Amino acid sequence: MQVYRGHKGRVELKITATGRSAHAASHYLGDNAVYKMMATITQIRELDRRMRFGMGHHPAQGYPSIAVTDVSARTASLNAVPDQFTIYLDRRITSNEPRDEVIRQIEGLIPDYLQDEIHVEELFYDAPSYTGFVFPVSKFYPPWLLDDAHPLAQAGQRTIESLWGEKRALGTWDFSTNGTYWAGKAGIPSIGFGPGDEKFAHTILEQVPLDEVVAATEFYALFPGMLSKQVDR
Repeated sequence: MQVYRGHKGRVELKITATGRSAHAASHYLGDNAVYKMMATITQIRELDRRMRFGMGHHPAQGYPSIAVTDVSARTASLNAVPDQFTIYLDRRITSNEPRDEVIRQIEGLIPDYLQDEIHVEELFYDAPSYTGFVFPVSKFYPPWLLDDAHPLAQAGQRTIESLWGEKRALGTWDFSTNGTYWAGKAGIPSIGFGPGDEKFAHTILEQVPLDEVVAATEFYALFPGMLSKQVDR
């Protein structure tokens, strides 16, 4: 376990292609929306490959990424050509990548001759609350990174040294946390520390070692006092 001081952000998007429906027996009379999207999907995969080779890399937050995570076709039946096809994207972003540039980059993956028939949209949380009130919020979650010399980060490091007599490197998450709001949007200094290995998150092997749970509670108990001393220095 180590003190984490930030992570990549993310934005959730959808790309929709429109076509024209027709009976599958005479599909040539239609305009298959699924086929229209194929070139864009190929470009998305190629963009992710370039990112893995260093494009947009951040020395602390790591590599950005992009992935198609869901698809949806609108069709009259299984015997009809779809007149609409939508893909959903999860785009992980580093602090090197301005929000507007990320959107333009994805729009640029669409072939020129299909620019009027394929559209990119940011997704929004717009589910009503229990009262019925709706407050749409963009599914854009900014990246964030606390300075390694910040008192909060240093107090975390001193807590580890006091408990276990060793120094551990500061780290960052590979995935996203609620810190995207309080650190990324609200600007509240934040760190993370907890049990478990993030490689198991959202998998059928998700697990947390009990000895790490106990160790983490020791950290939480000692940390406030360490932070107070760090701030007073």
